[in-house]
Amino acid sequence: MSTVPDPETAQRSAEADRARIAELEARLEESEDTLAALRSGDFDAVVVQGPDNRNQIYTLENADRPYRVLIEQIQEGAVTLGADGTILYSNRRMTEMLGLRQERLIGQPLHAFIAGDDAPVLSRLLREASEGSARGELSLQTAGGGSVPANVSLSLLERTDTAPLLCGIITDLTEQRSRVRELADANARLEAQSEERERMEDALRQAQKMEAVGQLTGGIAHDFNNLLTIIKSSTDLLRRPDLADERRRRYVDAIADTVDRAARLTGQLLAFARRQSLKAEVFDVNDRVERITEMLGTIVGARIRIERILHELPCYIEADISQFETALVNLAVNARDAMDGEGRLELRVHCGAELPAIRTHHGDTSPYVAVSVTDTGTGIAPERIAHIFEPFYTTKEVGKGTGLGLSQVFGFAKQSGGNVEVQSEVGQGATFTIYLPQVEARTGERAVPSIRGIQRDTGGGRRVLVVEDNPDVGAFSTQLLQDLGYATTWAGRASEALLLLAEDVTQFDVVFSDVVMPGMNGVEMAREIRKLYPSLPVVLTSGYSHVLAEEGPQGFELLRKPYAVEDLSRVFRKATRK
Repeated sequence: MSTVPDPETAQRSAEADRARIAELEARLEESEDTLAALRSGDFDAVVVQGPDNRNQIYTLENADRPYRVLIEQIQEGAVTLGADGTILYSNRRMTEMLGLRQERLIGQPLHAFIAGDDAPVLSRLLREASEGSARGELSLQTAGGGSVPANVSLSLLERTDTAPLLCGIITDLTEQRSRVRELADANARLEAQSEERERMEDALRQAQKMEAVGQLTGGIAHDFNNLLTIIKSSTDLLRRPDLADERRRRYVDAIADTVDRAARLTGQLLAFARRQSLKAEVFDVNDRVERITEMLGTIVGARIRIERILHELPCYIEADISQFETALVNLAVNARDAMDGEGRLELRVHCGAELPAIRTHHGDTSPYVAVSVTDTGTGIAPERIAHIFEPFYTTKEVGKGTGLGLSQVFGFAKQSGGNVEVQSEVGQGATFTIYLPQVEARTGERAVPSIRGIQRDTGGGRRVLVVEDNPDVGAFSTQLLQDLGYATTWAGRASEALLLLAEDVTQFDVVFSDVVMPGMNGVEMAREIRKLYPSLPVVLTSGYSHVLAEEGPQGFELLRKPYAVEDLSRVFRKATRK
């Protein structure tokens, strides 16, 4: 049962509570006033009575001790400066940075420990800090003569009765700068490694080409000797006065066909050996496989029978023709070695094939052109198939192969958006299939066959300036053009030709120039003629030129050596019509 206090008791209790609250508020106000006075320097100490009635002396030193310990132990330099930059206080870390004892720093100007070039920087920071705060980077001069990169942050500390002070935090940037240098060095190494990798990749591609050229060299030399034998024998027989007309035509046709075969061989060799970046073109795979088959016969030898199975319709891909042919040569050489020079080599072209899942790569249902090369050789062991496309991996004897051939095939297929599949059993031969994305034929991709037969009214007395540095070729060209009805003037150098044009450009209807010449080459001369005489047509001719390989004919008519008479006639008719 609870009891209710009487009104008098309740009133006395409330008055006691109010008195206690008033006492506490007064003590709080007194404490705040005392602390403010202590901080402002009105008192040196305050005696405080603790809960146990023991007196405690509270001084500014006691109040600052935790903060002093903190400042002394931080890993940044801390200083208090006068307005003129004199050091009034420094912590332990600051003395370590400068290599001096604390008593040697106090009273010294901070300028005394700044590297000469950065003195203006410190002056600016002091000036800006006197108005609020400032931050900047400079170099400290250590007692041992060294230099310490540092970040300086200064702030103004205002005081009511005395001059303001500057408080500063100084951060040693040595480790940070070292990390930055390390990162810069690492970045430079990465860039150098990237450049070296690109250089090695270029060298690897060229080595792959040159390996194919090496395989071609012996066979081409043999084949050229055969071609020269046909030409030499035919010309000897044509000199016979009693030779029948039918046999004379047969020998002339044999020479013409042999020259065409020689031109195809030199064209293939230049395609393999020249240095150029990958140039994607749309072409018919059937046509390229058919063209290269004859050359593959030279490479693999007479004891290997080559069978060619082409698709019934044209199959177009977009890829680098030179790399495509190099890949087929490398596969043929690999097959020849696997068959030890005797067996059957099959080349098959199939359009509209799906790309199967190959190794770790997913398949694709889009149409691909599949080019398969099958041999009847020794086959490949399963544990070796995973490594055959690695650069320099080879199972051949030392000196018999570099291991670059199949890596070129794989690299070409991947660069062209395709892949390479290998199917093989030991003792049963192997089939390498290159899958390349099939594309639509572009307008004008089909070559227009040259028209046989020389039109007899081609020259019409038109005047040709022939520019050729080789005396034999120059004499033959001028004689050939005269036989076609042209009037000719022969210049042995580009500079000589430009002088003739400067004397009287109206005496010429067309310029016919070789590309490779000493001094100014044919392309440079043609550009100069186009600039000086825009209406004068220029026809260039060359068997091979690095200028043409890198820059192309640049809008000029180009007749490639060796050329037929009808090709010469056709190009001149086209040029003079313009």
